[in-house]
Amino acid sequence: MEKSTQPEAVSSVLKVFSILQALGEQKEIGVSELSQRLMMSKATTYRFLQTMKTLGYVSQEGEADKYSLTLKLFELGSKSLEYVDLVGLANKEMQQIADKTNEALHLGALDENAIIYIHKIDSGYNLRMYSRIGRRNPLYSTAIGKVLLAERDESYVRHLLEDVDFIPHTERTHQNTDQLLDELHLVREQHFAEDNEEQEPGLRCIAAPIYDRFGMVIAAISISFPTIRFAEERKGEYVEMLHTACRNVSENLGYTQYPV
Repeated sequence: MEKSTQPEAVSSVLKVFSILQALGEQKEIGVSELSQRLMMSKATTYRFLQTMKTLGYVSQEGEADKYSLTLKLFELGSKSLEYVDLVGLANKEMQQIADKTNEALHLGALDENAIIYIHKIDSGYNLRMYSRIGRRNPLYSTAIGKVLLAERDESYVRHLLEDVDFIPHTERTHQNTDQLLDELHLVREQHFAEDNEEQEPGLRCIAAPIYDRFGMVIAAISISFPTIRFAEERKGEYVEMLHTACRNVSENLGYTQYPV
């Protein structure tokens, strides 16, 4: 890096980020080791470290030769994530699926002991699911609801649903929490959920999870079909599209270890 042909200002930026990356990979490191790793002179490395220390990005224990990162970068990242627009991020991904399938897409989140739709893209067909932003639906009979519950502890699920009446919307609707918990094990393993005419006769939905930067499921995207347009042989394709969309949104929210 000392012999870089980059303009001096650009070269300095590259050196700063190389130091940050190296410090991020090791809890603490000395000037000599760091300079050798980055192929910079010890004097240059020391000068950059002292400047970064003054700015609060690097700490030095007393007069020791060891340096480490502070939490200032984390604080900056956290501030930027506060302004991330979940709906805006999801809309971009949902629109791509809608363009490919022409079916309805929904973004849903947990609202007390139900789900609430916070965004949607309508189907382009005349025969389609009725919904509206702000509408609430049960957790136990919707694909989004199952996704939101799947990675929660059993005790949490039981407590959340203890005052919920399991209304039999169709003959396929779960009748109690035990039945739902049995399915949640499968949802957790496959990382998607289905509503197979459980909420509404003639309607099927598939949903996948969106994670926040802490690895918590905070929302889900679903695709909905009238049963007459649902092709079982294409289910894997639909799931893959949802996983891609939800992975992209999760990464923009700061989560980079999407499970599939």
